[in-house]
Amino acid sequence: MSTSTDEQDPGVWLTQSAHDRLKAELDQLVANRPVMAKEINDRREEGDLKENGGYHAAREEQGKQEGRIRQLTDLLRKARVGEPPATATNAALGTVITIAFDGDADDTEKFLLGSREIAGTTDLTVYSPESALGSAIVGAAPGETVTYQAPNGRAISVKVLGVEPFVP
Repeated sequence: MSTSTDEQDPGVWLTQSAHDRLKAELDQLVANRPVMAKEINDRREEGDLKENGGYHAAREEQGKQEGRIRQLTDLLRKARVGEPPATATNAALGTVITIAFDGDADDTEKFLLGSREIAGTTDLTVYSPESALGSAIVGAAPGETVTYQAPNGRAISVKVLGVEPFVP
């Protein structure tokens, strides 16, 4: 795992605290597998599975937990853990970006470009580099205008007002 960010490869960047929090969640979910298997087995032994709400609820919960385990495993495998860049001249992972929406200089937004999993460690809105705005803004410098397509299909232009390093 790298200890710095790289503006050329967006990847998944996490602070050490976010990585540790996600690893602890994964470890807890994996450790809970035997408990979940026992719960399903106990419910199965209650009889008719067609009308056994407890069994179906336990199976559904197991499916959710296994999905989260796969998601966390994949995320942590791809994650680059490290400090945000010490300086920032262009929008990159680990930078805080201030934008103004085209046509309304008073309508500004300040956000962190990074993994949504970091959201629990900051009060800033976090945009993933895979999001429409995030992918359009990667590499942009203050003064540049970028356009992205909103989910409703509308093209939205924003001007980058500032880029600064994220301070956790």
